[in-house]
Amino acid sequence: MPSLLVVSALLAAVLSAAGLYAGSRHCHWARWRRLGRAGTLIGALLAIASLVLWIRALGAGAGACAMLGTWMFAMMALPYVAGMRVATDARSDG
Repeated sequence: MPSLLVVSALLAAVLSAAGLYAGSRHCHWARWRRLGRAGTLIGALLAIASLVLWIRALGAGAGACAMLGTWMFAMMALPYVAGMRVATDARSDG
């Protein structure tokens, strides 16, 4: 069973990616886009917190790799999920 530290690090990485996505011009969700610069700042702070948590859980090398892996997975998944949602809404209108 994963420890609370690992779950916290994973959650911080995913929320960091969500904050950075919300702060970008490419965000497809209007509610998230309202965060603007605050989303970018929150995303950056959560990325640092995630890195620290991963390093505490796994050590410097493995922690940095785990953080980047979970962070990049979430960064790739969010626009994909947003595109699926937008495409589904467009099909249901017609």
